[in-house]
Amino acid sequence: MSTLGTNSGTRGDAALRVFSTTPQSKDLGPEEYARRVADVARWSEEAGCEGILVYTDNGIVDPWLVSQLILQSTERLCPLVAVQPVYMHPYSVAKMVTSLAYLHNRRVWLNMLAGGFKNDLVALGDETPHDERYARTTEYTRIVLELLRGERPVSLDGAYYHVSNLKLTPPLPPELMPGVLVSGSSPAGLAAAEALDATPVKYPHPPGEEEPSDGREFGVRIGIVARDSEEEAWRVALERFPEDRAGQITQKLAMQVSDSHWHKQLSQRLDGDGARRSPYWLGPFQNYRTFCPYLVGDHGTVADLVAGYRAIGASTIILDIPPSREELEQIEHVLALAQARERS
Repeated sequence: MSTLGTNSGTRGDAALRVFSTTPQSKDLGPEEYARRVADVARWSEEAGCEGILVYTDNGIVDPWLVSQLILQSTERLCPLVAVQPVYMHPYSVAKMVTSLAYLHNRRVWLNMLAGGFKNDLVALGDETPHDERYARTTEYTRIVLELLRGERPVSLDGAYYHVSNLKLTPPLPPELMPGVLVSGSSPAGLAAAEALDATPVKYPHPPGEEEPSDGREFGVRIGIVARDSEEEAWRVALERFPEDRAGQITQKLAMQVSDSHWHKQLSQRLDGDGARRSPYWLGPFQNYRTFCPYLVGDHGTVADLVAGYRAIGASTIILDIPPSREELEQIEHVLALAQARERS
């Protein structure tokens, strides 16, 4: 897999950045979870990933503590920490970033959220409308980044936050300034990413249906199952994500209470049926097993799909949680093929 690229900007020769994803604590017991996080982080580093996404919501452990475990278990891998503004003041986020840099000399990436599970927000007393949450996240992130740049004390009398002559110590080395990602499946999310000069991340349509990005880089959140043959890939995919009636009901209930643009976008799309399956597969999403589309097929077919996203501006891929090191090796092969197609 590829290594560092730029945080944002126009597409062209930018390197492909790949992030894997950390397991969730709700799926494992405490001792097993800690071991699994360390294992997945090491696999991801060995596979050449830039970093690893760390989820956040009301039902799982704190992402900053998980990031500390990731940093202790690896030498280079960068945590991509999901940041929910309702959980902590922007100063606390900046303090976490600079403290981890001080302790580990490691860069952290920030995945800035505006939503999440609607019931989580309501439970916290936050009923801010969807688009306004993106405006709040933009203001929040600007404070974080200004503190981390450390060029001067930060003062802001904003619509959502008020700070006066705020300073951050220890200072963050400039080379460890975090990259920033923002959900970009809605117009409000795209506007926030543009305002922050951040990379918008989509839960994409198939490459042939995805709109070009007007020259700006973007990221895609996908899973990949690829093997030497299409038949073997589908056997693995269906074993990992079998039909689950209870999961389908849960997904429909979640859809009813969600105001997420990407959730509705994927929910409204039905997989085709018939003798031949589409390599763009929503089965895991429809069975409430994960929240992203999967690309399934032989290595060459899936590489063509990845190359299709790259051709219209995708600079970043966030992979679903890898079940094994061997599965990451299969994905490495796909991405190598996709990048070879770019060069040909």
